[in-house]
Amino acid sequence: MADLKLVVGDRNLSSWSLRPWLAMRVAGLEFETVGVALDRPDTSANIVKYSPSGLVPCLVHGDTVVWDSLAICEYANELAPDARLWPSDPAARALARAVSSEMHSGFAELRKVWSMNIVRENLELICAGRLRRDVDRIARIWTECREKHSADGPFLFGGFTIADAMFAPVVSRFRTYGPVELPQAAQDYADAVWALPAFAEWRAEAVKEVGAH
Repeated sequence: MADLKLVVGDRNLSSWSLRPWLAMRVAGLEFETVGVALDRPDTSANIVKYSPSGLVPCLVHGDTVVWDSLAICEYANELAPDARLWPSDPAARALARAVSSEMHSGFAELRKVWSMNIVRENLELICAGRLRRDVDRIARIWTECREKHSADGPFLFGGFTIADAMFAPVVSRFRTYGPVELPQAAQDYADAVWALPAFAEWRAEAVKEVGAH
């Protein structure tokens, strides 16, 4: 099998890069992480060496190139089926895909106002209007999923899935711009994601990158 190479942006800032990296790490895949510094004069030139979209993340696997976060997660699921990055139950799997897709395409106000900044905490920016609606909707998703699957493990569907990878940057945002008050089930879930060893590894690299600048 050709080597896997995942091209990512700054670990502190690139929420889209975090998602597939986390899924691939939790799935136990061996891959090389290629970091590209963002917002630099040579950023675009460095990214297009790998990514036809000119964006990160991008997965290179021999002649196969995948340049969308959710698509990379799906590809990781195919490479490591035993990791069960989607729930095995069809109904749970459908729900996991639905909430992952909602995160992938929605919550525009959250993205705009609360960009990911892992190394910062407790900024306590005002949460109101459309941003409040985004936060409340995410809290409902987390709570409802946990209520259905709390007996199966600490994540949205028990074991870690792509849905958790998709929401991991939100867990970080809620610490950076909060702490956001959540229902207990949702808070327990956020704590479980934050404590995930792979997430701790990503955060440690983010701290190093920020300190090097």
